Amino acid sequence: MSTHKLHHIQQVPATLNEVWSFFSNPQNLSDITPDHMGFNVLSDDIGKMYPGQIIEYKVKPLLGIPLYWMTEITQVNEGDFFIDEQRVGPYTLWHHQHFFREKDHGVEVEDIVHYRLPFGPLGDIAHRLFVRKQLESIFTFRSEFMNKKWP
Repeated sequence: MSTHKLHHIQQVPATLNEVWSFFSNPQNLSDITPDHMGFNVLSDDIGKMYPGQIIEYKVKPLLGIPLYWMTEITQVNEGDFFIDEQRVGPYTLWHHQHFFREKDHGVEVEDIVHYRLPFGPLGDIAHRLFVRKQLESIFTFRSEFMNKKWP
């Protein structure tokens, strides 16, 4: 069973406060996820992000089959970074680091995701066939969304 890493960096032509406010609000996750994923935040009244916060979702990553996903916000340094980790869901490991850095023309958003799929060698095959491409397409969609939001 392999641990995989996805690394994504994008530039957002907005202020750090605007970008942080957007990304640190889990209600915005459905906006930056392709519609065919059926991403839906189940948690109500999430409020300001904090370490220990539990967020629940439904997502349809494969053949429209809904899956339950629960993540915990494990670390937050306001305006700098936050980390979410899966507690229940489709991965055996999901550790997602989000970093925000002010640059001359906006904000650099960096994501580092370490993840592992279930089912041993079958999970590794699924990763090569479609999981990695699907994850990359989600980040591409997010970049396109952010470029439209802040042109």
